[in-house]
Parts: sequence; structure tokens; C-alpha cells
Amino acid sequence: MDTSYNHGKEEGQWQRWKLAEEEVLRACGVDESAIEQLRIWDRTMFNSDRRFYEKLQDAGTYLDSVAESDTPSEIYTVADLLNDIENIELLKALLTADRLTLYISVLKMNGYSTNEIAALVHLSTDAIYKRIAVLKRKLKKFQG
Repeated sequence: MDTSYNHGKEEGQWQRWKLAEEEVLRACGVDESAIEQLRIWDRTMFNSDRRFYEKLQDAGTYLDSVAESDTPSEIYTVADLLNDIENIELLKALLTADRLTLYISVLKMNGYSTNEIAALVHLSTDAIYKRIAVLKRKLKKFQG
């Protein structure tokens, strides 16, 4: 579905609508000066709408380009982590790790200290360090 604003198309539609409206007004006996005032008012509104839709289109184009940029995605869960992996071999290696180790990795990636992680997952800090070390060994071949 194309949602872009096409000024030429909108102008043509406005002209056709305006001519039809003015014919009806004349048939009803409306004074030409009133029709002219109405045309000026409607044209002002059309121009205002045109500027709005053109700016909206520009904003949409900008937002589309930002969405397509290579900004890193936020990773808050293990599912986010796994969904963000594009390398199939790396994904397979991560899938061999247990869920708790992956969760610890997500917490670490989000800036939690080892002490904070230990309190959250009810393990000792030594157990946290050991799990991270094991995962690092599994993933060593993927370092660039």
C-alpha cells in the first residue's frame, strides 16, 4: 500500500471537487462573491493540508531510514539474544548452552555486576564466573 502524498493527484481531485461544488452553489443561487470567498478559504485549507502531508511524508521517510539503519537492537531477554543472532553456527553454539547461562549473559550485556547477577539467579559469584568462562570457551572460535 502506497501512502505517499502526491501533490499533482491531490490538486486534480481538489479542482474537480471545487468545480462541482461551485456548480451546485450557483444552481442554488449563491452570490458569486460568496463563492469566491469560499474558494479562497478552501484553497487556504488545501494548501495547509498539503504542507502537513508533505511534512508527514518527509518524517515518514526519515523514520523509515532510521528503522533500516544498523543500530544495535536492545536485548533484554534470552529470546531477544537468540533472535538477534544472524550467524547460524554461532546460534547453534549458543543453543548448546543452558538457559540460565544465556540469561546470565543477557544480564551481563545489560550492565549488571556479577554480584547483582548472583543475587538475581541465586548462585554464588564463583558459579557465575564459571558459567561465563564455559560459554566464552564455546564461543572463542567466533571472535573476530
